[in-house]
Amino acid sequence: MARRILPIGIQTFRNLRESNCCYVDKTGYALRLAEEGKHYFLSRPRRFGKSLFADTLKELFEGTRELFEGLEAFGRWDRSVRHPVLRLDFSGGDFKLPGYLETSLMAQLGQAERRLGVDPIHDSGPERFAYLLETLHQQTGQRVAVLVDEYDKPIVDALKEPAVAKANQDYLRGLYAMIKACDADVRFCFLTGVTKFSKARLFSGLNNLRDLTLNPAYSSICGYTENDLDTVFAPELPSLDCE
Repeated sequence: MARRILPIGIQTFRNLRESNCCYVDKTGYALRLAEEGKHYFLSRPRRFGKSLFADTLKELFEGTRELFEGLEAFGRWDRSVRHPVLRLDFSGGDFKLPGYLETSLMAQLGQAERRLGVDPIHDSGPERFAYLLETLHQQTGQRVAVLVDEYDKPIVDALKEPAVAKANQDYLRGLYAMIKACDADVRFCFLTGVTKFSKARLFSGLNNLRDLTLNPAYSSICGYTENDLDTVFAPELPSLDCE
């Protein structure tokens, strides 16, 4: 078996596939989530593949075909239906700074609006987010897939600054509540993070999330199993002391 490029530090599904990297097929999980439910939450440590999986969901809902060839989801997903995808990523930035969370959200919404051709009419982040969901649904005729990466970083970053952490928590609660308020415009919702904050607090307005964190059926949705090492990464093993 020929050795392939190891996907070290690659977080985009397209980059990984077009670079012919080793890939442990997680598309079956993405397909199952899309077919069986609507609102999901997953907690995993950082550098564990959450962002890559979220990007896989993005390509699935956008109807990309060539990237899935040879994978489990190929041929089992109707790619003639393309859903708009709205992805928020809070993995970068310094959320210890007062007001930075709103600045980050507004910048991300602005970028999405320019890319998708939507003119904003609201000045506040949550209302602007909700209007974007509604408009995308109306313009395309398809409901929106919402992906939120590192949903909790604005709070975790600011834990040593209690006032900022509380302000960030309140702001995020209002933002995430809009996902439920706009349920008619949402096809799918997937949030990831490293912590599991009480649903009664941060997710009080989005209390219909299905938590996959400790679900045995999704235990290997991210990361590698021993069987993955023995098969996908088999060309790497002869030079290692596997014991």
